[in-house]
Amino acid sequence: MQRREMIKLVSGGFLAMMTHSFARAEKTPQKKKVLFFTRNVGYYHDIVKRENPNELSFAEQRLVEIAGDMDVEVVCTKDGRVFDQDLSEYDAFAFFCNGDLTQPSDANEPPMSAAGKQRLLAAVREGKGFFGFHSTCGCWRTPGDLYANAPQDKVDPFLRMVGAEFLAHGPQQEASLTLVSHRLPPIASLGIAEGVAFYDEWYSMKNFNPDMHVILVQETRYLEGDCYRRPPFPCTWARREGEGHVFFTSMGHTEDVWTSPIFATFVTAGLNWVLKNVNVDLPANFRRVTPQADVLPKPPSKK
Repeated sequence: MQRREMIKLVSGGFLAMMTHSFARAEKTPQKKKVLFFTRNVGYYHDIVKRENPNELSFAEQRLVEIAGDMDVEVVCTKDGRVFDQDLSEYDAFAFFCNGDLTQPSDANEPPMSAAGKQRLLAAVREGKGFFGFHSTCGCWRTPGDLYANAPQDKVDPFLRMVGAEFLAHGPQQEASLTLVSHRLPPIASLGIAEGVAFYDEWYSMKNFNPDMHVILVQETRYLEGDCYRRPPFPCTWARREGEGHVFFTSMGHTEDVWTSPIFATFVTAGLNWVLKNVNVDLPANFRRVTPQADVLPKPPSKK
């Protein structure tokens, strides 16, 4: 064989090998990444407290585990300055927060800047995902009458994105939730036709964004507490914010909830939605499944 022909064969083999290598790399999807932000201003939820700075809180550990089963990486932080940095590496943001996150806190965790908040909202509108847990609907609460709904343009843009606002809660107790949508996988795999029950701290909420797709409805008839003397309202939902996907659940106060396989299934479904792992039609059903959700309880009597 002549040297020129050998060079052609070697070169051709090298190119074929490189082409195969690149093709194989293209077929391997890059691991998706979620930023889990758990800064609390005011009341600090035990479930996201860290015993020391080098150990994750219970909720942080569980989200890392649940997401890990999906081959999704979770980066946990309580430093609000992260939102002034490059957010392009994250596919979605998860929050277990409360209060005005731009203000200082007793825990001395760096706050978000006003610009950082706007960068977060813009990132979601432009296509990033957002997953809110429990007290996240208690961030930047609407001034004025606590027991009244506000016009949507008066509600903080962060809460409009989340989909509702915290009103009050009663004692921790067991409650039933009606399952009104099986569309997001893997919820259907639970084989639950009507609903589930958990022991948790249940939020009564207001200022619902009517474009949401409700998944779980909070039953109120048997709950202890005046703030639940109202018709059923959404507990867990999904919605779109511009090009981004949003998921929220008011559950998550207790360790028992976080260790429940059923709750883990709903978290997995939420991650599937916010990370755009599934192509599912989730039309607004708020008016149909919770038609009186905007009817609020009477304010507590003054003694």
